[in-house]
Amino acid sequence: MVIFIAILSILILIYLWSSCLLFYREKRKPLVSDESKCFDQACRSIVIRQGSDKAVLMVHGFPTTPAMYRYASECMKEEGYDVFAPLIPSFGADWHDFVETDFSSWYGWIEDYYLRLCSEYSSVCVIGISMGGAMTLRLAETHRVKAAAVIGAPVVYNSLFRDHIVTSWPAYLLRIIGVFTPAIKPGIVRERPGANDGNEDWKGYSGTFPRQGASLVWNLRAIRRDLPLIDSPILSIHDRGDRTVPFANQGILKREMDTEAVFIETEMDSSCRHSHHALLMYRSVQSELMDRIISFFAAHP
Repeated sequence: MVIFIAILSILILIYLWSSCLLFYREKRKPLVSDESKCFDQACRSIVIRQGSDKAVLMVHGFPTTPAMYRYASECMKEEGYDVFAPLIPSFGADWHDFVETDFSSWYGWIEDYYLRLCSEYSSVCVIGISMGGAMTLRLAETHRVKAAAVIGAPVVYNSLFRDHIVTSWPAYLLRIIGVFTPAIKPGIVRERPGANDGNEDWKGYSGTFPRQGASLVWNLRAIRRDLPLIDSPILSIHDRGDRTVPFANQGILKREMDTEAVFIETEMDSSCRHSHHALLMYRSVQSELMDRIISFFAAHP
């Protein structure tokens, strides 16, 4: 009986430590940008300066690159914005460097970038896809962002009991897996020949990064907790069939944000061979969605 109780106690502690991230902490580390390491020219930052007094910051997702904003950046340029879609250091280059970083460091770098833009421009809007959407929400929680658009933004990953959301069952083991390996089948992706609708041009890392995944999950908790602090206008776009970030995250934003917000739901055809997630990449919807984003930003001068 004593042995059984001891084993049960150990299993409970392992569950709390790995799944609930008990005692998890991280400190921001300084990141240095070096785009000479990029595995593809298309991974590099998109910077378009045309002497405007207004700018838009575009924040990419995990584990991808600014290539997802190629179309969106041209649209914003045509609307007279200076455009900044920076490559977060350690993304789009060498995954060996990537596994030495975490969400706190990525977000700190993006926050500094945003504040520099605010010192240069009279108005700065923000667009974020996926993890970039979560970072955009965090910016809006801690700063008065002029207007922001988030696409497929997660605020929870696994939340079985509270929200009935399970993005990935193996994610409950991320922390303990990370003790034994920094990455599972890591690699780089220059293209996806089996995809269509624009997703064939996706660029980023492949594989699983358990420590970085745990870092993202842990930081999402604070982002969700502070959603009521947002007082910036928010446009949230999410596809009902999103296979990367469950659509139920959109419902959480609706319930828990207390600010001016517009919610758009898309429902893409099953013939689209992609995850229905990085919507601004997809030719079938990107024009319509960019029109909605541009109109939303124009309504908040």
